This record gives sequence, structure tokens and C-alpha cells, in this order.
Amino acid sequence: MKYALVTGATSGIGIAISRVLARKGYGIVMVSSSLKHLEEAKKSMDKRFPKVKVYIIEEDLGIKDSALRLYNKIKKLGITVDILVNNAGFGLAGPSEKIDVKNDEKLLYLNMTAPTILCKLFLRDMYKRRKGSILNVASTAAFQPGPYNATYFASKSYIYSYSRAIRYEAKRYGVSVCTLCPGTTRTKFFVKEGIKTPMWAMPAGKVAEYAIDGLEKDKAVIIPGNMNKIFKIIPSGVKLAAVAVMKNKVLR
Repeated sequence: MKYALVTGATSGIGIAISRVLARKGYGIVMVSSSLKHLEEAKKSMDKRFPKVKVYIIEEDLGIKDSALRLYNKIKKLGITVDILVNNAGFGLAGPSEKIDVKNDEKLLYLNMTAPTILCKLFLRDMYKRRKGSILNVASTAAFQPGPYNATYFASKSYIYSYSRAIRYEAKRYGVSVCTLCPGTTRTKFFVKEGIKTPMWAMPAGKVAEYAIDGLEKDKAVIIPGNMNKIFKIIPSGVKLAAVAVMKNKVLR
């Protein structure tokens, strides 16, 4: 059986992608910082896909050295990861100087450092096999700065840039690296930020379908929905101002 490793797999886009891949016959390794949520997700996956092997690994990827620990746990299980999905992440809304330093530091590690280390480790294995795929989850936030969401937007810009670069490197080894840039999605993301989910948010299941279809077609950048594609080509200065107004209004 082929296996996919999905971080941030217990809710939102993560569990939606896990379901799409399980439906296609992949065994799933679900990773999250919450054992309780992992156990609930596994129960749901086992019920939906009784013939699919599902592993759960508790690991907080917002902590230093966590990515290496996760990699070593995978090795101990004896699993070959055919698809790596770097999905785990979160955002922090508010004026930059008022956001807690430790929370910002955790965001930076989870959103940027952990995915980078996981890519490095699993790319080495994929290069040896001359096959494998990586799906890094960025965002349409990657295409412009985001006042009152500054660290999150910047972290997604990093993932977008890093993923495009390693895609170029990986081609010679027959390995695919794709970048998913969803727009506003109906997940717990906004709840964690402390703001209301916008009415126009796309369902996570639909985003997941776009994501795996794009991965199978080896698209460099996967942008779900026509409106998000149009949004990408709007000048970044215009989008920056629009984001500032919207976020400031929501926070007030």
C-alpha cells in the first residue's frame, strides 16, 4: 500500500485531503498536536474507509526538533511516504506589536521551519527512489503582505517561494513538488484567530478535491476557484490596502 503523510490532519483542509487520498486507496499517516483529536479522526476514517490503513502520530510541529522526531517515528513504523502533505499551520490576527512574542515564534516554526525540515528529510528518500510527491499548503495570502495578519501572510509567502524553488530542483529526480494556495476556506482557522468565518468561504472538501487533482496533474501552483485565480493578478498594493481595511474592520 502507498502512504500519504498529512500534517494538521484532524480538521479542515487536512482531514479533507486525508479523505480524498484514502478514497484513492492510500494509507494515511495523520499528524496533529492533539491525541484526542487524532483518535476521533482515526475513528471517523476507519468507519469511512475500513480497508485503508490509518496511523496516527501525536507531534506538535510548532516546537523545535519536532519535524525530526516525526521523521524518526515514521522510520520506526517502517512506512515509505509516497506523498507528503505539509498542511499544519495557524494565523494570528491583530497589530503586530500586540501579538505575543511566543505565539508568533510558534507560528513561524509551525508554518515555515517544520515544513522546510520535513521537505528536506523526505526529499532525500524520494530522490533515492526516484519518485514521490510533496504538497505544501500555502495560501492566496502568499501573493501580498497582510497588515494585521503580518506574520501569517509572510509565512505563506515563504512557503510559496520555497516550494517553487525545490520543485525546480526535484524535477531531475522524478519527484513532484506542488503548492496549494487556497483562498478563504470554511475551517476552524478563523475561530482560532478569534474572528468570524466569512460567508464566501469555500468548503474544505472542495479545496481538497482541487488539491489532489492538481497534485495528480503535477501543477506547480494549485489555486482553487476562479475568483481566487483572478485575485492573484490584482496588483499587490491594491490587495494590501484591501486586506488592511478588512482585517482592521473585523478586529474592531
